[in-house]
Amino acid sequence: MKHVSQNKADENGVMEAAFINEDFLLSNETAKILYYQYAKDLPIIDYHNHLPPDEIAGNKKFKNLTEIWLKGDHYKWRAMRAHGINEKYITGDASDEEKFLQWAKVVPYTIRNPLFHWTHLELQNPFGILEYLNESTASSIYNHCNALLEKDNFSTRSLLQHFKVEMVGTTDDPCDDLAAHRQLAVEGFATKVLPSFRPDKACVIQHRPVFIEYIRRLEKSSGVRITDIPSFLTALQKRVDYFHENGCRVSDHGFQQLPSSFVLSTAAEKEFADFISSENAKPFSEPEAFFGFILIQLCRMYHAKGWVQQFHLGALRNNNSRMLRVLGPDTGFDSIADISQAASMSRFFDELDNTSQLTKTILYNLNPADNELFATMTGNFNDGTIKGKIQFGSGWWFLDQKDGMEKQLNALSNMGLVSSFIGMITDSRSFLSYSRHEYFRRVLCNLFGAEMERGELPNDEKWIGEIVQNICYYNAKDYFNV
Repeated sequence: MKHVSQNKADENGVMEAAFINEDFLLSNETAKILYYQYAKDLPIIDYHNHLPPDEIAGNKKFKNLTEIWLKGDHYKWRAMRAHGINEKYITGDASDEEKFLQWAKVVPYTIRNPLFHWTHLELQNPFGILEYLNESTASSIYNHCNALLEKDNFSTRSLLQHFKVEMVGTTDDPCDDLAAHRQLAVEGFATKVLPSFRPDKACVIQHRPVFIEYIRRLEKSSGVRITDIPSFLTALQKRVDYFHENGCRVSDHGFQQLPSSFVLSTAAEKEFADFISSENAKPFSEPEAFFGFILIQLCRMYHAKGWVQQFHLGALRNNNSRMLRVLGPDTGFDSIADISQAASMSRFFDELDNTSQLTKTILYNLNPADNELFATMTGNFNDGTIKGKIQFGSGWWFLDQKDGMEKQLNALSNMGLVSSFIGMITDSRSFLSYSRHEYFRRVLCNLFGAEMERGELPNDEKWIGEIVQNICYYNAKDYFNV
């Protein structure tokens, strides 16, 4: 990264983004030592993201900066709406260049939002842009980046190699055929691209047409005719087996909260058989018990395979029903929920631990008010068999910024062992989001460095540097056996 010592204009009067310099977020000399000598050049194990595996398998090259950077980015969409940008330029029918120019107009007004940092980090690496993005620089930046995107070293695979990504954990439905993963495995691509099992749709029975459609997909992919609960579980087990055969070692789930009921009555089992066979079936009477029963059975399957299970908890989704009708889900209208988490989470993990079927688990919290709750919950079920068996996961979604990262790190430090933490993820659909690992590493090193200089931690660079390296890379490498 080019060092810029002060704000200055180039010969064209364009202001450089001088604050994103070599010392960005590193407020003390010890932090700089920890970052540059221990953290900066480590590979990345991105064990949870939403990158499309087919785009990696096809080694896709993006036609322009909007396609690689703006499409599907709910963070940017929310900021544009907040600034009064018409939906035409966000998800509508405006041209890609028009959408980018509208985004560029918004960027100066994202000041103090993490988007301001991320935007300029991502322009610097990999595009080498040191200018601020704004209305006056938009066209030149757009054209410069588009020219680079035509080059082979800006394809999806090349970008992963550029960012030293050692492992990518994609997020995949149980019905997916994993063709892209199989292709990449056969080709021996240097970055491991491994599937993650995301069976949320199999657990939610409230909306019969949606659930029945999913049942049909599951029947087709598993080769099992589903007529009752046992055959439903057999179909899911077959998909777990298939994913395992194709390199999967991780599951993932996104719910408001974990279920607190896990027993499905005989009457409910009979009702399920009628529910999936009769078009005139009434709504299922025990959706929460069904959710809990199926999820517990899945978790037992994961334990038998030695997988890691992930739970993303606390999102309140699709708040804007009007925009849900217009644009569909996952378009930027989700927020933090104020759900009571502790009791159900405790009961859920105790149910699995009681039969020694609790596998390695990562808990992601979306409500910062619950950080200490999540951090202490992990300690209830660590059993000494595996270092950091139950993890308090990195700051997620609305919390994957400096303040959220620091709060998560502090809660984990105070309530558990931050030295066993498996570090950052991108949780992103963008191949440019790997700057979030740089961002996290800078925040982490600054936190440790400041406390070393204040005398709150030992002034032992080698000792603390090794802990930093473990958090950034080695703990995840051991945890996922990659």
